[in-house]
Amino acid sequence: MKTDIILCGVGGQGILSIATIIGEAAMNENLYIKQAEVHGMSQRGGDVQSNLRISNQPIASDLIPKGGADVIISMEPMEALRYLPYLNKEGWVITSSVPFVNISNYPDIENIKDELSKLPHVVSIDIEQMAKDNLVPRSANVILLGAAQKALGIDYEKLEEAIRRVFARKGDAIVEANIKALSLGRAAQ
Repeated sequence: MKTDIILCGVGGQGILSIATIIGEAAMNENLYIKQAEVHGMSQRGGDVQSNLRISNQPIASDLIPKGGADVIISMEPMEALRYLPYLNKEGWVITSSVPFVNISNYPDIENIKDELSKLPHVVSIDIEQMAKDNLVPRSANVILLGAAQKALGIDYEKLEEAIRRVFARKGDAIVEANIKALSLGRAAQ
């Protein structure tokens, strides 16, 4: 078992929380895990990217080579497009369908959707609206994680357990909101 994951988005969208949950679930399964340095996290609104590698065998490098990623999880569609050169031919892209327009020359969203539609495995959902509609507005990132669950190859229950451990100190309401968000994303796969 080996899964190479690129997590990407914009600062403040919860990429680090997704990485923490996946990492916790993987470690609980006694899997090897390596995470590359996260870029851009110090600037809210700046691009954020992280490589996350999970395997049942030791992992030599924390960086994913071009064409090596099994999954791209993107909180923002343009960021998904940015990392496509790293995706393998049968890889999955799980992305928010709604852009976070923070630059003046943001590409036309229809062009981005056209490029993504050329891929064999894409899940594109409006996580922000789902989060608002289901009263979990701060858990859009976990909805996206739920939508990525099958592509990650991690049992749903293991991700749920990881959420309980990761958010336990924040209280039951936060834990339950994130469990609900995970379930919403799973249903949207």
